[in-house]
Amino acid sequence: MHARLSSARIQYPAVRQQGSGHIMGDDGKPPLGWIVVNTHPHREPFAIENLARQNFETYCPHMRKTLRSRAGPREVLRPLFANYVFVRAPLDKSAWRPILSTYGVRQLVRFGEQMPSLDSRFIDALRAREVDGAVVKPASPYQVGEDISISGGPFDGLVARIVQIESNDRLTILMDLLGQSIRGRIHAHQVRKITPA
Repeated sequence: MHARLSSARIQYPAVRQQGSGHIMGDDGKPPLGWIVVNTHPHREPFAIENLARQNFETYCPHMRKTLRSRAGPREVLRPLFANYVFVRAPLDKSAWRPILSTYGVRQLVRFGEQMPSLDSRFIDALRAREVDGAVVKPASPYQVGEDISISGGPFDGLVARIVQIESNDRLTILMDLLGQSIRGRIHAHQVRKITPA
């Protein structure tokens, strides 16, 4: 399960550009914002440590993942956004060089010369959902044994019963098709609750 960065709200702060090309806020200082830094694969902790040495505030949300092995299943923490770290930094080009030269950092997420920043409410919302160091998904609106209706596709409107809810928002369903019970897997966004008449 990989979350997408595109769901975050991007904001461009109210700034003005000085003759030197440096961006300044109304107080004459470069405005701070949460920027997205792309790290080398599996190097998020290394990049965070090195950015902290330069006094940058960082945030790398994690999720719990169950790994299966011969020894049995075990839970581990993995970054919610693999190879990405959020960094609170001045939105001025002068801050780019120290970040880009940090060991573990690959590049900054930007649009040409424009440095977008994430809305701080997005970071706050992620932090508010953390439990024991991991971002917790909201509870599923569905329950095992519940009858649902498939929405869209060739089975639109077909009623099925949920037999299993998986961690990646997939449902295992049992549907009655041509007099036979058929098991299938479907994503939770492809079904809807049946409302009582």
